[in-house]
Amino acid sequence: MKEEQRRKDLSLPQEFLDRMKGMLQEEFSDFLGSYEREREQGLRVNSLKVSKEEFCKISPFWLEKIPWAENGFYYLAEERPGKHIYHEAGLYYIQEPSAMAVAEGLKAEPGERVLDLCAAPGGKTTQIAAMLKGKGFLLSNEIHSARAKILAQNVERMGIRNVVVTNETPARLAERFPSYFDRVLVDAPCSGEGMFRKDEAARGEWSLANVKLCAERQKEILEQAVLMLKEGGRLVYSTCTFSEQENEMVIEKFLEQHPEFELEKDGFMGSQDLENERLCFTYRLWPQRLRGEGHFIAILKKVSGRARSELGRQKGWKDKKLWQAYEEFKKEWGLRIEDGKYILFGEQLYLLPDDMIDMKGLKVVRPGWHLGTFRKNRLEPSHALAVSLKPDEFENRISFLAGSEQIERYIRGETIEIKAGEQIQKGWCLVEVDGYSLGWGKINQQIIKNHYPKGLRF
Repeated sequence: MKEEQRRKDLSLPQEFLDRMKGMLQEEFSDFLGSYEREREQGLRVNSLKVSKEEFCKISPFWLEKIPWAENGFYYLAEERPGKHIYHEAGLYYIQEPSAMAVAEGLKAEPGERVLDLCAAPGGKTTQIAAMLKGKGFLLSNEIHSARAKILAQNVERMGIRNVVVTNETPARLAERFPSYFDRVLVDAPCSGEGMFRKDEAARGEWSLANVKLCAERQKEILEQAVLMLKEGGRLVYSTCTFSEQENEMVIEKFLEQHPEFELEKDGFMGSQDLENERLCFTYRLWPQRLRGEGHFIAILKKVSGRARSELGRQKGWKDKKLWQAYEEFKKEWGLRIEDGKYILFGEQLYLLPDDMIDMKGLKVVRPGWHLGTFRKNRLEPSHALAVSLKPDEFENRISFLAGSEQIERYIRGETIEIKAGEQIQKGWCLVEVDGYSLGWGKINQQIIKNHYPKGLRF
């Protein structure tokens, strides 16, 4: 097929194609060919709930390892993992394969303070949270309120405890968290060129003017991000676009203005083919070279600057009657979780990450791990508590097989009848699928009353 005809058939912006031909030269034909192939499908196992080895044993899907993601796998396009009960139990997150590389470059360690500055819908946040293994503090921010709510929902589904979700501007966060974080991720809003194959809407919204606008916004976001990174900390900048104006030129300008930073060379992704010819130690993920969409990744280290800031801590909460109600719930149902700093938002009880500062004045969507709601001086446990619990953390539990009639009834919001002789206490019980926590039920006379959230029911 002639190149001109291929261009027309692909319905890609002409100015975009002309620029890409100039960038890729002899590789341009292979680049066009990538748009004629089906895009790859990926999921990432949530190691907070199940190991990749365990999941491979129980997976109902064909899986093939994604080489650059510790817990990432390809699956077949005709399969529908988003409709499976394991998805609702938070055993995995559906994520584009190349996008998994970004958080891998951050290399977050348990116990660290991490900021995901442009976090919705939550793929990279949930990946970072798994790396932290429940230790440390992750602040996930999204400037658009509707997307921030989706981010909070995904954090909850994956059973994450040590994440605070905010709906703030980078500038306001920079005022509150100077030199505070060990690692910062800026997955910057961009023109989305790398997603043209999977998102036709992105093609229609593209223009050279928008590319320029995105580049200016990215520089502004980076200027705020650096204020929050401590000396010796790591900053990862990424986009899902091919534009040098949004990628190399942004980083080159940034390094020119910030001599306290340098690009890190660490063999990221283990392939010289991905190293950038224009800007050493940055990486381009090309759809014609690997099984994924287009991405750009730069890893920077702050080699000098201000020391870590120790800010005012969030004050703890103690209301005598409500505290007693919480303690009674723990004792009655065998809830065994570590105590920490609690906060009460109205009637909602949250357990805060250890390093969270005073949140007064910030737009907070999710201030921590939601434990439950006080109603008439009794605690009604939250769905966020249910999906994050491990087998040894709650005594009254009952498990059903994936695909069983009981599980099908449960996710539809219906009651479930218990077989005679089942050894389970009357009252709150944790409903599991194949041993993995799914949600709450309440038992009375061999019947489980359904407490699966209405908005999640099938």
